[in-house]
Amino acid sequence: MKTSMESIAPTGIDGLDDILNGGFTPERLYLIEGTPGTGKTTLGLGFLLRGAKDGQSGLYITLAETEVELRAVAETHGWSLDPITIFEMVPADGLGDDHEQTLLHPSEVELGETVRAIMAKVDELRPARVIIDSLSELRLLAQSPVRYRRQILALKHYFSTRQCTVLILDDKSASGSDLQLHSIAHGVISLEQILSGFGAQRRRMHVVKMRGVRYRGGYHDFEIQPGGLCIYPRLVAAEHGVAHEMPFVSTGSAAFDALLGGGWCPEPPRC
Repeated sequence: MKTSMESIAPTGIDGLDDILNGGFTPERLYLIEGTPGTGKTTLGLGFLLRGAKDGQSGLYITLAETEVELRAVAETHGWSLDPITIFEMVPADGLGDDHEQTLLHPSEVELGETVRAIMAKVDELRPARVIIDSLSELRLLAQSPVRYRRQILALKHYFSTRQCTVLILDDKSASGSDLQLHSIAHGVISLEQILSGFGAQRRRMHVVKMRGVRYRGGYHDFEIQPGGLCIYPRLVAAEHGVAHEMPFVSTGSAAFDALLGGGWCPEPPRC
């Protein structure tokens, strides 16, 4: 269990910090999963900006969205991404004919190049917080579950020696739940968007696992508002009890008073 505030990395979201009993355990790898539109990018950017506020360097590695798109998302929340570094893994000049090869399958070359590029950038900047967006790109490059698991394990081992807290975003493009990564990650948070027959969509999240943390389980509603995610932790009745001091009227018999828990109650307690 967490023992001090020094061993906690705040997420930048008050409601999520409350659910996680303060935040993430530093220098671990976490999975944030959810379908498109559930707020993964917003959560990741908020996490890096909170670290920058605390004097920690941040690196956003994007394999899907462009830097222009990320800055547009930040602008809708009134954020400036100047304190963090954005590393775009798909440069525009990578689409020319001179970058194509036919000797090997593209995935065999691109996966290794992608992982090496990530490691090189982390070694160059030595960030305290890292976001990798998104895991589905690595999964497609791996082509097989064995290569995919080996690459994720290699990344986890690599980051464990670099003293940085890593959030990997996954859009759940794979069929079913990615239990392989669930078993590898130190913690897993799932974001959901639910559509009903009437009214607006509902967003909710839950902590699938979080090693060494006494977190608040169950589903928690949240909204995407200007300024980031607003998460409403699930209420627990035992945490909101009110003690009532009720004056008792003696029955005249000590034994009978003890039987009634103190005597007659002149009026019912008010909530």
